[in-house]
Parts: sequence; structure tokens; C-alpha cells
Amino acid sequence: RTKLNALTRNVRGKRLILVDDSIVRGTTCARIVRLLREAGATEVHVRLSAPPFTDPCFFGTDVDSKENLIAAHHSVEEIGKIIGADSIGFLSLEACDKLADSHCGFCKGCFCGKYPVDPPLVTEKNKFDQPIHGGKVQDDD
Repeated sequence: RTKLNALTRNVRGKRLILVDDSIVRGTTCARIVRLLREAGATEVHVRLSAPPFTDPCFFGTDVDSKENLIAAHHSVEEIGKIIGADSIGFLSLEACDKLADSHCGFCKGCFCGKYPVDPPLVTEKNKFDQPIHGGKVQDDD
């Protein structure tokens, strides 16, 4: 609640549009939609400036599996219901092509599973992503 909160006087009785860059797991958007509703919003419509993340990203976003990707397991309509939105809209893959010259090597792998190069067969977490045990980071080496 410290990082995310709504000003009730600005939200109560309003129809709102929540704009975000993307939905990966859906947890943050769901929390924000819930906060807006608790503050009295009558409607919350969510719009995303990226297509749904359906596949791992090996080249920047550090999403190494489909396991926690909400769009890998649910339709757009289901995602809207899960996060509690009245409606939801994502940027289309076709719009990505219009926004970024596809000849520049813009990767859309995390949106469609087609990568510009073969992705790694095995991904390893770096030592900073591993649990800390006994005040020390476990090192597999």
C-alpha cells in the first residue's frame, strides 16, 4: 500500500482507464484494479502497450519459462476477469511491426514464440536469483 495507492477523492464514482506497459504475471495489475475499486471506481478498463507475454524472453526481460506467464495459460477475456477489469486491450503484434521497423531486428519472441535466433535450450539462474541460505548465496560451482 505504500507504493501503490489511490486517492479516493480522485477515483470515487469515476470510470477509469488504467494504462500499463505490459502484464507478465498479472499480480500488479490485479492489485491496482482492486485498489481502484476499493477507492470507489465504478469501472476500470485496462489497456496495455504490449501484446500478451505468451513465451519466455531470453533477450532482455528475464522471463525464463511459461510457468508464471498469465497469457500463456489464459485468453485475453480470462485475463480481464482474473485481474478484475471491466475490459482489457493489448497492443497487437501487427502494431508492433508498425511501431518498430522489422528490419532492425526487433524481437517479438516473448509475444509469439518466434525468436530472431535460437533461444538457449537450458537457462540457469544467476547467483543473485537463488535463495540465500545461512547468510550466504549458494554457489553451484
